Amino acid sequence: MKTVIVVGNGMVGYKFCEKFVSKSSSDEYKLIVFGEEPRPAYDRVHLSEYFENQDANALELAPASWYKENNIELITGQRVTDIKKENKEIHTASGKSYTYDYLILATGSVPFVPPISGVEKEGVFVYRTIEDLEEMMAYASQIKAIKPNGKAAILGGGLLGLEAGKAVLDMGLEAHVVEFAPKLMPRQLDTRSSNVLQLKLEDMGIQVHLSKATNKILGDKVIEGMEFGEDDRLDVDMLIISAGIRPRDELGKTCGLEMGTRGGIIVDNRMRTSAKDIFAIGEVALYNQMIYGLVAPGYEMADVAVNQILGNQEVIMPEDMDMSTKLKLMGVDVASFGVPYMPAEKGLSIIFENKTKYLYKRINVSHDGKTLLGGILVGDAADYNILHQMYLNGIALPDNAEELIVGARGEGGSAFGSAMDLPDTAQICSCESVSKGNICSSLLNGKSNSLKEVINCTKATTGCGGCKPMVVELVNETLKSMGKEVKDVICEHFEYTRQELYGIIKVKGITSYDEALDKCGHGDGCEVCKPALASIFATIYNHTANKEDVIQDSNDRFLANIQRNGSYSVVPRIPGGEITPDKLIVLGDVAKQYGLYTKITGGQRIDLFGAELNDLPNIWKKLIDAGFESGHAYGKSLRTVKSCVGSTWCRYGMDESVSFAIALEERYKGIRSPHKLKGGVSGCIRECAEARGKDFGVIAVEGGWNLYVCGNGGATPKHAQLLAEQIDNETVIKYLDRFLMYYIRTAAPLMRTAAWLEKLEGGMEQLKKIVIEDSLNIAEELETDMQGLVEKYECEWKQAVENEEIGRRFKHFVNTDERDDNLVFVPMREQKMPEPWTN
Repeated sequence: MKTVIVVGNGMVGYKFCEKFVSKSSSDEYKLIVFGEEPRPAYDRVHLSEYFENQDANALELAPASWYKENNIELITGQRVTDIKKENKEIHTASGKSYTYDYLILATGSVPFVPPISGVEKEGVFVYRTIEDLEEMMAYASQIKAIKPNGKAAILGGGLLGLEAGKAVLDMGLEAHVVEFAPKLMPRQLDTRSSNVLQLKLEDMGIQVHLSKATNKILGDKVIEGMEFGEDDRLDVDMLIISAGIRPRDELGKTCGLEMGTRGGIIVDNRMRTSAKDIFAIGEVALYNQMIYGLVAPGYEMADVAVNQILGNQEVIMPEDMDMSTKLKLMGVDVASFGVPYMPAEKGLSIIFENKTKYLYKRINVSHDGKTLLGGILVGDAADYNILHQMYLNGIALPDNAEELIVGARGEGGSAFGSAMDLPDTAQICSCESVSKGNICSSLLNGKSNSLKEVINCTKATTGCGGCKPMVVELVNETLKSMGKEVKDVICEHFEYTRQELYGIIKVKGITSYDEALDKCGHGDGCEVCKPALASIFATIYNHTANKEDVIQDSNDRFLANIQRNGSYSVVPRIPGGEITPDKLIVLGDVAKQYGLYTKITGGQRIDLFGAELNDLPNIWKKLIDAGFESGHAYGKSLRTVKSCVGSTWCRYGMDESVSFAIALEERYKGIRSPHKLKGGVSGCIRECAEARGKDFGVIAVEGGWNLYVCGNGGATPKHAQLLAEQIDNETVIKYLDRFLMYYIRTAAPLMRTAAWLEKLEGGMEQLKKIVIEDSLNIAEELETDMQGLVEKYECEWKQAVENEEIGRRFKHFVNTDERDDNLVFVPMREQKMPEPWTN
C-alpha cells in the first residue's frame, strides 16, 4: 500500500481527497491529511455567510465522519514543519514524523499585510479564517459597547475586501473601504463598471476611499485611525486588512524545492515540483509564472495531481487558464470573463450602463463582430453562463450583438438559444470541470434521474454555484426529451410552479412579496422570483408596478422602456390606433419640448424615444392632461389591439373593427400576464390588422366574428388558431375573458401564449373544451376574476405623477437633482439617436 500525504486541508486539499477516493481503490493507497485549523475543510468563498448564522458546520465541505468513511486519516490542529525529501519524510510541530510515497502540498496562502507603521496595533485584523471572524466579532462587540457609532475600515477594495465590507456592516459598524488603486476590483473591472459598483455600495452604506496610500496606523496601543498623507486621515476603531495574498510556501523553501522569485512553488503542467514525488496545488503553486487565487483553477490542479499519481499521464493542465468568475458581493452580481477590457486595436466594446439600477454590462467583440472576446457584468449577471460558454466555445455572435446584453429588441429576454444548443464539450461547471455532455449523459444512461442526482453524480454546481441556472435547464430539457415529467419551479426560493404559487397566494390572501417568502418560500429571494410574484399579485389583485417597485423588472420599475444609452421611451396608449388631431398635436409638442425622437410603431402607436429619467413625470403629466394614459409598452401586459379601418371607411369591411378594437383594448389594458400580449381586429378576411399573428385576434366574417388565439410574431412566429366561429361581440369578450384568465393562471413565467398552447395537454381541442364547453366548471370564476381586474384598473403614470413618494424614484441620483451627463445623442434624419457604441 502506497501512502499519499496531503499537507493542507483547505478547499483545494479537500478537493484532492474527494477526487482521489472517487478514482482509486482504498486497498492500494493510504491517504493522510494534515490541517492546521482545528476543523475539517470549509468553504472560504462563502466565509461572510458565517456572520448570518455563526454556524461553522454550515460551511463544512464534508464532516469529519466523511474522511473516516473513506479511510482517510484526518489530522487537524497540526502543523507540518519540515520535509526531508531524500527520505520521503515529513515532520510535525508535535515532533512526529511520517513517511510518504507521494506528497501533496496544498498549503494555500496567507493574507498579505503591507509593512505599514503601526500595523501591529490592537484592533487590526486579517480576513481569512473562521477564527479571524470570531475575533473580529468579539472586538466589534467591545467597540459598540463603548461607541454606538463605531467605525471600521477595510484596507483593500478587491474581492475579499468587499466581502469584508459586508462583514463590517453585519457587525453593526460604519464601513469604509480604502483602496490604493483609483477603482474598486482593479483586476476584474474597468473604470465605468467600478463606478457603478461603487454607487451601489455607497447606497448600501459603505463609504469608499480610492487612490489612498496608507502611511501609518494611528493610535498608541489601539488603532485610532489611518493616515494617508499630511492632513489626510480617517478616524476608525478597527481595521481589516485584505490587501491580497502571498503563497504559503515556506515548506518548499526549507526543503530546497525550486521557487519563484516572488514566491510560490514552481510546478509543471502535471503539477509536479522539482522533486518528482512532490506535487503542489492551489494558491501555493506557481504555474506559468502565475499564482491562481480562484477556486476553479485550484480544483483543476487537484484533478491533474490525482490523475498523475494514479498513472493517467495524459491528464495535464491547459496552457492558458480561464480566469472568468461570477460572484455575488454583498448581494450584488459581479462577473467577468475572457478579456474584461481591452484597447481598441484588439477589439471593440458594446456597453450598456444604467446607474439608476446600478447596472453595467460590457461585451468585447472582434473587429469583424463575429467573436466574443470577454466582458463584464455588474448588477445583473443572469446571462453570464451563456456568454461565458459563447466565449469558451467560439460560438458565432448574432447579427445584432448588442441584444446579448440589452435583450432582444430592447424588451428583455434572451437573444440566444437554449443551453441545449451548446456542444457536448462545452464546460458548464468550471469549478468541477463538468461538461454539457457529462450532465446530459448522466441522465441518458440512467445514472441520474433528477437535478439532485445529477449534482451528486457530477458535482456540478457544488463549487461557486454560478452554473446552476444552466445545469437546471440542461437537466429539465434532457428529462423532457426522455418523456419524463419535469416540475418547473419558480426558483430555489419557491419550490412551486407559477400555477401552484398563484393558487397558494390567492387562497391564503397573500398580498406582498415578503409575506409570500415568510409563508411559502425561504431565503431572501432573487431576480427570478421577484418579478414572477409581482406578476402574480398583479393578476390576482391588479396591483400596479408602483405597489412594490423593488420587485419589478427594470422597465416596470420605471414605467418606461430603458434604451441602449440609458434613456427611456414613452409610449402612451392609443386604443385601436385611433387618435384625434388635438392629441397628435400634444404628442408633437411634448416631443419638441423634450427633444424626443418620434416613431410610429408596428402596433399603431407613437413612441417617443430619448427621455431622461428626471423628465418622465413631467412628460407623463402633459400627456395625462391631454387625455392619454400609460400604454404599458414596458410591461408583461396588453400592449395593443391593432385594427384596420373596417366598415367605417373600407369598402370591403364587414364590421366595425376600429370600434371593437378600442373596446377590447380598453377592457384588457393594464392586465398583467406571464408575458406581453398583443391583439388584432380585422374587418374582413383580407386581414389588414394581421390578427392571426397576435395572442388573440378576431376577424369579421358573415354572421359575426371568428376568434383566434395563441399566435405571436418575434423570433419564432406562430399563426393563431381558431377557437370559435361566427360569434357576436358579447361572446367574443366572454371567451376572451376565460381564455386570458386561464392562460394567466397556468402559464410559466415569461411564457408566450403560443408556447403555452404547445405545452397544454390536448392542445387546442382541450382549450376549446375549457373555454367554450366549460369542461372544468370554472368559466364563471374566470369571468368574475377578469371583471374584477377590469374594474380595479389604475393608470400607473397617473399614480407616479400624483404621488410624491413614487415620484422620487424618477431621479438619476438619489441625493441630487443633477442629470446623467453620460447621455450623448447625435443627429439622424432631422431627429436624433444615441451615439453609436464604440470601444
